[in-house]
Amino acid sequence: MYQTTIKKPVELVGIGLHKGSAVKLRLEPLDSNSGIIFYRSDVDVAIPLIPANVVDTKMATVIGRDGYIISTIEHMLSAVYAYGIDNLKIIVDADEVPVMDGSSASFCMLLDEAGRQELDAPKKVMKIKKDIIIQEGDKYVKLSPSPDLKYDFTIKFAHPVIQKQEYVLHFNKQSYREEISRARTFGFLHEVQYLRSKGLALGGSLENAVVLDEKKVLNPEGLRFPDEFVRHKILDAIGDMALIGMNFVGNYEAMAGSHDLNHKLTLELLKNPENYEVIELVGEKTKELEKAYA
Repeated sequence: MYQTTIKKPVELVGIGLHKGSAVKLRLEPLDSNSGIIFYRSDVDVAIPLIPANVVDTKMATVIGRDGYIISTIEHMLSAVYAYGIDNLKIIVDADEVPVMDGSSASFCMLLDEAGRQELDAPKKVMKIKKDIIIQEGDKYVKLSPSPDLKYDFTIKFAHPVIQKQEYVLHFNKQSYREEISRARTFGFLHEVQYLRSKGLALGGSLENAVVLDEKKVLNPEGLRFPDEFVRHKILDAIGDMALIGMNFVGNYEAMAGSHDLNHKLTLELLKNPENYEVIELVGEKTKELEKAYA
């Protein structure tokens, strides 16, 4: 199995979540071993997707370089990861990726339009060799060895619509498209009002997020899944784990995980080479590993 990029450049325009302004997003192919590179066309700054370039994880995963940032990258990356794209240039003309409908469905459609192109270098995946856990109070995120890839996420909210939800995704491109990609980001009305008072979430609306008051969902169309909240948390986690730099094989487990805990997990994983093994997907022995990314 070989590394991939997209067949042709594609682009879209959407609203930025925090500033509420139009943002142009363009995807372009890259050669083997280039990785994922973000580029701010408005200031001519390239920001490679590596953990060292993460500058904020409070409300979204934010990368930066030389004082310039790109925010809310996780939904786009979640789709790129699920499609097994190894090398890609992601161009935006502002400091955030457009939020679209709050899920990764629009990015999946964009990647479908772009197509996938095999390159000349073997695809690499990271095999998790040891248990790695980041825990803060009763919240934790964990990676553990496994012959396949599974995301197991649990959330608890003292809200009548959410309460406790758990979802297990047996990962492949098809299961991601059908079970995860349409799950939208969510927030509470009092949080949105506070953020707007600080000049943030100006682009947030019922068109791009599930919003709840103290008792109910405010979106007139309701939920896309009864457990849309935990499914979106898996969507976020997949995007955050893309910071590893390649697809991985192992189990991801979380209890009330967050962007911040996911970032700390990637740093802990990469800190010690004994935690993982990088495998080139060549030969019969890797056939099983190839299935998730076919």
